[in-house]
Order: sequence, then structure tokens, then C-alpha cells
Amino acid sequence: MAPVEQDPLAVREQLFHERVRECIICALLFASLYILCHFIITHFKKHTDFTAVHDDEDAAVNRIALGLCTFTLAVALGAVLLLPFSIISNEVLLSFPQNYYIQWLNGSLIHGLWNLVFLFSNMSLVFLMPFTYFFTESEGFAGSKKGIMARVYETSVVLLLLTLLVLGMVWVASAIVGNDAASRQSLYDLWEYYLPYLYSCISLFGVLLLLLCTPFGLSTMFTVTGKLLVKPRLLEDLDEQLSCTRFEEAAVSRRI
Repeated sequence: MAPVEQDPLAVREQLFHERVRECIICALLFASLYILCHFIITHFKKHTDFTAVHDDEDAAVNRIALGLCTFTLAVALGAVLLLPFSIISNEVLLSFPQNYYIQWLNGSLIHGLWNLVFLFSNMSLVFLMPFTYFFTESEGFAGSKKGIMARVYETSVVLLLLTLLVLGMVWVASAIVGNDAASRQSLYDLWEYYLPYLYSCISLFGVLLLLLCTPFGLSTMFTVTGKLLVKPRLLEDLDEQLSCTRFEEAAVSRRI
């Protein structure tokens, strides 16, 4: 028997519904992570941050910075939880292959989540975190009107100059490492080569920083834990304690 040909309109409609379902699931997951990260930041931040500001402009700037930091933390938390989520969803699909209610945990959803996390992590690393720092430190150009837009203009200019500086340093480093004519070309292949190279360099720096700070963090953690916990008395001599108690009792009796 010849295979039954599917209607192209029905196939396109099914793909559209799957795409909409994946977008809704991604939006719900990110909204949950954003709310969780907002509570985490507001719990650990100082009481004077973002609240005790009498100027309306500074308060608005701090609220914008809080939102950008929350977005960045949500992306980082999503990147951390993406691998366990992929493993758990694969195990659930293998355990219940015929269950209709968990078929949304498919490879297309996981692939879309990986792409979104990679995109937002690059955007947070290259744009959002530097923009947040320069935005909180900016005051506007000299002679310009005060306001949030003046700070936005100053932050954009400083961020643009920093981007050109970093890209120039990456281009020079790649030209020095790769001693050929292709390495000394202009930045036409910015998206395909230089941005992944920059991301790899920053990731390497983060891993080295993690390896450097982990021993100090563990030592501090054990020190704090040792101060909080009560040490066990397993190695103490009970006979010595009894003799000391008898001497104290005899001394108190003689005084009475």
C-alpha cells in the first residue's frame, strides 16, 4: 500500500500549534525563574539599596538596574538548570512513552530552550551587565539636561566605546596567535568567529576565577560551620571530670 500523504495545510497548522505551545512553555518557565530571582535579590540586598533614595530619578535608575540584574540572574539560573531539566525530561519520556500529557517534553522544546539560553546569556554577558553598571554610575553628559535619557545616552556611548575596545583587543590577540593572513582580516566575520571566541575567553576567565575562589569559599564555610556547631565530647575523659566534680563538691561543703 502506498503511504498516505498528509495535507500540507494540516502539517503547517500542527507545526504552528507546536511552536505556540513551546513559546508559552518557555515564557512560563522564564517568568517563574524571574519571580524566584526577584525574591532572591530583594532578600539578600541591603535595605538601603533601591529603596532609600529620595530622588525620583535615582529611584527609577535603581529600579531599572534591579530589573536588569534580575533578568541576568534568571538567565544564569536557567543555564544551570537546563542540563538537569534535559536529563529528567528524557527519562520521563522513556518511562512513559505513550502518555499524552507529557509529550510536550520533546526534543524541539529542549533545543529551543538551549538556543534561548545561549542567546540570552550572550546578551547578558556582553550588553546587560555592563549596561547596568555604567547606567547606575552615569550622571549624563556635561551641559545636557538631567534625566534618565541623558544617563541612557552616556551609558550607550561608554558601552559602545568599551565594545570597540574589547573587540579590538580580541582581534589583535587572534592576529598574534594565528600568524596568517586570514587572522588579520577585518571584522566581517564578527558573528561567526569573534563573538564565540570572546565568549570562550570570558568563560575561561570565569572558570579560572571559580577554581581560585572555591578553596577560599570552602575554608570560610567550614570555619563558619565550626563556630556555629557544638563540638562533640566523645574524646573527653569522664573520670577526670568526675574527680574534678568531687573536689568542687568537697570545697563547697567545707565552705558551708
